[in-house]
Amino acid sequence: MFDEDTGVYTIGTVARLLGEHPETLRVWERNSLIKPDRRDYQRKYTNNDLKRLKFIKHLMDEKGLNIAGAKQIISMYPCWYKRDCKGGAKKGGLVAVNEYKPCWKEEKTYCLVVSDKSEICSTCDIFRICIDCDECIKNNTIQEMVK
Repeated sequence: MFDEDTGVYTIGTVARLLGEHPETLRVWERNSLIKPDRRDYQRKYTNNDLKRLKFIKHLMDEKGLNIAGAKQIISMYPCWYKRDCKGGAKKGGLVAVNEYKPCWKEEKTYCLVVSDKSEICSTCDIFRICIDCDECIKNNTIQEMVK
């Protein structure tokens, strides 16, 4: 049995599932929107990668953002690169949610207000200790920091 963070899908499979060309997925990867695992020089996408890619596709197709805009939005999700993100909650539930920030992991749910401080980057330990965040993202350093 695979968990949500085990790479099992090839780029061709993911492209078909999303209705995108494989080169589009490569472009998104080059722009640090997604970071699939690699085994034997082959990309292996996880179930959570599929959820991230669907969210990116939603931002671009339905919200009309370009790569830079999508990159800006996902930078506001502190759990984007975390392996143990629990997901969001529904409106009107027992926990407070940010109704303006849909959860990338679970459709029709929203980020939790209580644990979400991404709008105030100065309080984020990762970005506070980071000198050149774009370089960290490119080199995959942030993923290591949030594990």
